[in-house]
This record gives sequence, C-alpha cells and structure tokens, in this order.
Amino acid sequence: MNPRQEKIYGLIGFPLGHSFSQHYFNQKFASENINARYLNFELPDIGDLMEVVAENRNLVGLNVTIPYKEQIIPYMDEMDHEAKIIGAVNTVRVIWDDNDQPHLQGYNTDVVGFRDSLRPLLKPNMAKALILGTGGASKAVAAALDTLGVDWTKVSRSKRDEHTIKYQDINAEVIADHKLIINTTPLGMYPNVDDCPDIPYEELTKDHLCYDLLYNPDETLFMKNAKEHGAMVKNGLEMLLLQAFASWAIWNTK
Repeated sequence: MNPRQEKIYGLIGFPLGHSFSQHYFNQKFASENINARYLNFELPDIGDLMEVVAENRNLVGLNVTIPYKEQIIPYMDEMDHEAKIIGAVNTVRVIWDDNDQPHLQGYNTDVVGFRDSLRPLLKPNMAKALILGTGGASKAVAAALDTLGVDWTKVSRSKRDEHTIKYQDINAEVIADHKLIINTTPLGMYPNVDDCPDIPYEELTKDHLCYDLLYNPDETLFMKNAKEHGAMVKNGLEMLLLQAFASWAIWNTK
C-alpha cells in the first residue's frame, strides 16, 4: 500500500446514531493535518465485516461497539493476551500483507479506559460492585475491577453462574452492600432515553457511585434516578476518550 494514500479508520456496530468516535477522530485528523478519515460502518450483521474490509483497502483500524464486541472474535487472525482473557474485542488493527490480504489483530482498550476513569473516584467503602449487564463491555469492566481490587457481581435477566444474580434479586440489602453500580447495558442510550435498568433506586445513598458506560445522552435516566437519591454519577465519555487514545496508539505501533 502507498503510505501517501489516505488512511481509513472506522467504527462497526449497530446502531451507530449515538456514536461520538467519528467526530472525535475526524476533528483530530483535521487539527493535526493527518491524511485520514474515520467512518461509521453500521452493520446489521457481523457477517458483513469482511466485505467492509475488502471494500476499504486503506483500512488501518477499527473500533467495535454494541453488539459486536464478542461476535467479532471469530474473524480475528490474532488477539492480544488481554482480549483473549476477557473474551471481548473493541479495537482491531488491520495489517495488509505483501499479497494485499488483511490480517486482523484484536485488542481490548475498554479495560484501560474504564479503569483509569474510575480510579480517581473510588473510595474505600466501594469494595463491592454490581455490574448491570453481561455483554462484552461487562467483561472489560470486570477485568478492570479485578485490577483495582474491587469484588463484583453481574446482574442479568437470568442467573448464569455463581457470579451473576437476577434483577429481581436486587433488594435494599444488596444495594447497601454494593456502593459501586455500573451500567454496561444499552438501556437509556439515544434515542431510547426513557429507558433505564430496573433497580431499586430509592435505596441509593450519597455513599454510592453510579457509573453509566453510555455517554449519549450526557445524563441518562439511570444517572438521573441515582442523583435524585444523592448518589454520585458519571457517564462514559471519559472512558471513551481514554480508550480512543489507547486505540490510536495500537493502530500506529510500528
């Protein structure tokens, strides 16, 4: 490939109307005079991935969002250790060989993004966390909490294993015992802003931190409900930026 050609980066997921990444990266490219474009590839089916790769011969890297962080794994030619352990990929580096064939490398930068955005907010009483959701993002959150020494329990509509409880199991005692609550589900994401996880918000206190991985809208219904009962809240914008920095470093590693 001619290094002088415009490089292509992008985001795959469905839907992508909420995405911030395209604006962020294209603004970065313009301000730093980088010959590149960042595109949204809204895929109704992950099976369309290789068609996207084939049609964009200057493709260098991809970010991956809901619902494909786990479904994309079979398409990877190689995965770094952390992504393998977590079982989810949110960053893909595309390397073209001498025969102009793509080699896809999978990484997970959600872990560092979440960990580094949460760390300054952690208090000694936040030794236990509830992770709402069991998808790819929840796996990265769990891995980050492990590095921070925070015990976690996932919450799902059905009990899956000893580390999972059902939403109907969340009572006053559970809320009191878990001062950190993280929403990793898409509930409340634009345009469905009137949705939120079904938990007993009235049991929250000023000692709780409710972190929503969503960032559009800025304040989700999950966050609003938590604030009404005195809890500290945070959205996922800083996490997004931190994982974007990490993705950029991976894409530009020699």
